[in-house]
Amino acid sequence: MTPISLPVAVGACVVIIAMGGGVAFRLLRHEQRLDARIRALHVRPQSGFGTVAADGGRREGLRATMVRLLSGVGQWVLRRRMLSAQMLGDFEKSLGAAGLRGTGALRLFIGAKIVAVLALPALLWLLAEEIAAPGLLHLLMPAAGAVLGLLAPDFVLNRMRDRHAKRLSQELPDALDMMVICTQAGLGLGPTILRVAEELVHSHKAVAIEFALTADELQIMTDAQLALTHLGARSGVESVRRLANTLVQSAQYGTPLSDALRTLAAELRTELVTRFEARAARLPVLLTLPMVLFILPCLFMIVGGPAIIGVIHAFKH
Repeated sequence: MTPISLPVAVGACVVIIAMGGGVAFRLLRHEQRLDARIRALHVRPQSGFGTVAADGGRREGLRATMVRLLSGVGQWVLRRRMLSAQMLGDFEKSLGAAGLRGTGALRLFIGAKIVAVLALPALLWLLAEEIAAPGLLHLLMPAAGAVLGLLAPDFVLNRMRDRHAKRLSQELPDALDMMVICTQAGLGLGPTILRVAEELVHSHKAVAIEFALTADELQIMTDAQLALTHLGARSGVESVRRLANTLVQSAQYGTPLSDALRTLAAELRTELVTRFEARAARLPVLLTLPMVLFILPCLFMIVGGPAIIGVIHAFKH
């Protein structure tokens, strides 16, 4: 390896990690950064606080620059209409299922895919040139970079979607209990959903966001059933679809809403407990291999070690 190859390789790795980290951090921690800024307004200056704030400002500036770059690339692609309407619809649906909505998230996602597809093959090609890779490896490294750059944003988005769906499933029973309280107090469906969204915005953000969007649609649309259907289709979570179907059926047939919500909340909690019990039942099987590899050898050494040492001394004498 030539003396310049090591810095190039390190630089390529740093750029790749920075790109992936920037995208993931922007998508995953937007709300956390906003909360941190709000809390910082109420923090009294302390010793050394200026240095910490300066470091945080530099990191924030780097992330903001990267976000602006990716968003600019995505905006350029959208303006040129280089993607079909069906593909854009699929992207928006996937982003919405992950809890990310709006043109900003779409621009950022498209920009991340474009930059990753173009930058990773170029970096890996330069790395192959520096390390003097063989002919086949020299071709495979850029191709692998292109595939990685194409699939990495989708992988991050799928992980975020699974996490959002999991949070919705865990938070929905508590939201249903609060909806029961609101309906028993005499509130209608729209005010109930809006009230639950306002009360749970800090403790159950995922379900609060979905309920807030549904409340806005109920105020805009004349057909409440259509807004409730959008709630189930938008989230992509089975429990939320069941809630939407329950609300639609309650409105159609005039059944008591509080009883239906109480029954659904009990069913969802039972399903959560069942899933937890199933995961707990898997623990003995999962612990078998670590126990065989790490615990049993130590146990054999402790139990049989003194006897083996005594036999070795007996044969020596």
